[in-house]
Amino acid sequence: MKSLFRPGTLFLAMLLGLGVLHAGIAGADDTPSVDAGFSTARLARVDRGIESAIAEQQIAGAVALIQRHGKTVYFKASGDAGPGKAMRTDTLFRIASMTKPITSTAVMMLFEEGRFLLDDPIGRYLPEFDRDMQVVRHTAEGYELDPAKGPITIRQLLTHTSGISYRFMAEPPLDKVYADANVDDGIGKGSQDLGAAIAALATLPLAHHPGEGWTYGLSTDVLGRLVEVLAGQPFGEFLAERIFTPLGMHDTYFSVPQSRQGRISAVYRQDASGRLVRIRDGKQDDGQEEFSVDAPYSGDNPYQSGGAGLVSSAADYARFAQMILNGGELDGRRLLGRKTVELMTSDQIGRYGISSFDGQGFALGFSSDGGPAASGAIGSPGVIGWSGYYNTTFWIDPEEQLVAVLMTQRYPFGIDLLEKFRVLVYQAIID
Repeated sequence: MKSLFRPGTLFLAMLLGLGVLHAGIAGADDTPSVDAGFSTARLARVDRGIESAIAEQQIAGAVALIQRHGKTVYFKASGDAGPGKAMRTDTLFRIASMTKPITSTAVMMLFEEGRFLLDDPIGRYLPEFDRDMQVVRHTAEGYELDPAKGPITIRQLLTHTSGISYRFMAEPPLDKVYADANVDDGIGKGSQDLGAAIAALATLPLAHHPGEGWTYGLSTDVLGRLVEVLAGQPFGEFLAERIFTPLGMHDTYFSVPQSRQGRISAVYRQDASGRLVRIRDGKQDDGQEEFSVDAPYSGDNPYQSGGAGLVSSAADYARFAQMILNGGELDGRRLLGRKTVELMTSDQIGRYGISSFDGQGFALGFSSDGGPAASGAIGSPGVIGWSGYYNTTFWIDPEEQLVAVLMTQRYPFGIDLLEKFRVLVYQAIID
């Protein structure tokens, strides 16, 4: 199955038709600057790349943002955010799995307060996991369930080595087990709150023994529940108080306020003829995955998914990414210590002989790129990032002091613009 993140997958954008809107990010120099080491002429290739994707009906529209050395080098919107609605730089996007690094940051903030150690069993804090977990073992006749060799740890949840899967990515027989248990993948309208959903998940078998493989799944949703329990408040409330408000991320929510719902982009897919059509509200089922594009504004979604539930803007997400690049601080507000950020952005699975996808490493909530020699992709050693279900993406390059964010709303995941965007960003660096 195609990975939810390709090394450095990111996206670009512009504004009304061929018009361009330039806007800044609070706390950063918002003037496009050659001083940041970018060629203006080469950055124009980003424009053309996005325009081509729109013309080819790959996407309806996009917003792209590039920062280097804390300066906004490129911030544009292109195409449409819905029928008769031009894309704007303040358009809101369902960021899906780009929620995961934010949840991991919340977890590491509590780690810094001495609430737990990374290798503590999750069952110590969430009693529903303090039980004899079972693991699927495939046999010639089908499968059997074996006792897990050990408990799931918090580090394993952060690195997706817990053995917990996603319903839509699970292989037989787990796919049916997850479906029968009505497991929510976080991109639909959950019928349960976070506590009830995670308690149900804890009763299901694992794809592999904890720590013995990399399985992308609901591990980060479990971490959202951990935050709730340790902080003694709803997960979304913690994020708002401890991350969004201090960072000035005023457009990031699980449930978008009525006054801002008009800024949410529609989600598009291609029909049989290759023409883009808007995905309607309500539950969608493609035979493998169920999702609801109206979950952020329908008002009846109690499930605050730490792995996939947030809506945000390109500017908001760039502020979060810049905080990580700065070593845990932005505009005088420190969320994490520098050494904690070093830990959470370093590969955590290679020492166990595990890779995530395409031989890549994985840090505590981010992919970890070993650089061109390891990944075969343009970039630098130490690049971290991730992408989202509706073709959003970002990355952080510490060596180049670079943050890049690309937002679109296209289903399913896997458009080639994401990887082209990475090429178009790096080729424009000339210093």
